[in-house]
Amino acid sequence: MFEVGSFRSHDCHGVSRRALLKFGAALPLVSASGDLSAAEPAAAAGAARSVILLWLWGGPSHLDTFDPKPDAPQEIRGPFSTLSTRTPGLRVTELFPRLAARSDRFSIIRSHRNHTSVHRVAGSIALSGGKGAAGNSDYGPTVGSIVQRHRGGDGALPQFVSITPGPLKTALGSVEGSGGGRWGRAYDPVSVRCSDTGAVDIPSLRLLEGLQLERLADRRLLLGLLDRTTALANDAKSAAWSDSFARAYRLLTSVEGRRVFDLTRERPEVRGRYGSSVFGQGCLLARRLVEAEVPFVQVNWSQYVENIYGTRTDFGWDTHWLNFEHMADRHGPILDRAVSALLDDLADRGLLEQTLVVAIGEFGRTPKISGNAGRDHWPAVYSSLWAGGGVIPGQVLGQSDERAYAPVTEPITPEMVVTTILQQAGVDTESRAELRVFEEGRVIDGLVS
Repeated sequence: MFEVGSFRSHDCHGVSRRALLKFGAALPLVSASGDLSAAEPAAAAGAARSVILLWLWGGPSHLDTFDPKPDAPQEIRGPFSTLSTRTPGLRVTELFPRLAARSDRFSIIRSHRNHTSVHRVAGSIALSGGKGAAGNSDYGPTVGSIVQRHRGGDGALPQFVSITPGPLKTALGSVEGSGGGRWGRAYDPVSVRCSDTGAVDIPSLRLLEGLQLERLADRRLLLGLLDRTTALANDAKSAAWSDSFARAYRLLTSVEGRRVFDLTRERPEVRGRYGSSVFGQGCLLARRLVEAEVPFVQVNWSQYVENIYGTRTDFGWDTHWLNFEHMADRHGPILDRAVSALLDDLADRGLLEQTLVVAIGEFGRTPKISGNAGRDHWPAVYSSLWAGGGVIPGQVLGQSDERAYAPVTEPITPEMVVTTILQQAGVDTESRAELRVFEEGRVIDGLVS
């Protein structure tokens, strides 16, 4: 379902041409730049038709998720026990009983390393595969933007969707490597908000105040007449805006677009399996999008919320405070339920082998528990989950030391993560060379077939 926004643009004659131009300029999936034509490389025959990136923003603790250390001292291992899984040698936190029972559907990497402990920089590096330092704004396009440009397409549905409660930011700044970067805003994702009840809102495509969906066709007719009878029709900016409006119109009014974004079409028992959480319902929407052949879907865990220390407000995985309370009450159960339901749903529908699912954050958290009963930033080693899309399941790749401070096997870098995702999504070596991205990138050894 679509919510109607409050884009204030009325005058005494209704919606003005200026307001409509302003509306078109606000759309992130289209741009007035003349060099962003549809003449992009077609998708190669990769193992994954689509990618779902479960972005665990804030940095999950590897010890409290997929790399527990039950033999470490109490101040490191924490209060949680561990569970055995179907994968030899893999134990996970006791908070993941559903995932433990499904470990034959995914593989775990335990030797990731990022280059910094600053959220916004580490997030930019992780999503773009760059090597930027603090203050460097040129991280290049994000992995989803690269897939989007490679695939091209001019259908009703966007090529890159970010299901997110809000922008990826911290009190110190925003993640810069989360969109098109130097390629421009036309390659930014279409941002979608999904509530814990499954209500879907697309902020960039909110209808103008008072302009209902059923009246949009008449407005479009009027705009067509205006384009043909005004001098603006021959203006380059007006032509670009008209194209922008047409693409937005297709998404808003197409049968496919309205069907895919309407979670009420799902049976209650299916929605219930994902859980009544923003992340869970976002995972369900991600499944619907890849079922409709959207190439790249990113599900962001949480929006950063300022000044909430000492409360139980959900502020992502940045658990300097209340790490174990959040893990036990929210994060663990929500992740376990949503990801398990997603893997089951994809498998039941015959979509798992052609959908690459990756769950990862920007870094891990300190092995030693802090004086605040939490864990702080730790980029030296962290973990991730990979499934479908050519991934060899039932494996544990990489290893951290006995107290989870550092990898004892070769570190897996963000560049390797992004290269592997691209390769599996059909952006092969030749295609990356044409796009001038990750030309020397390495695929993670032993992860994919």
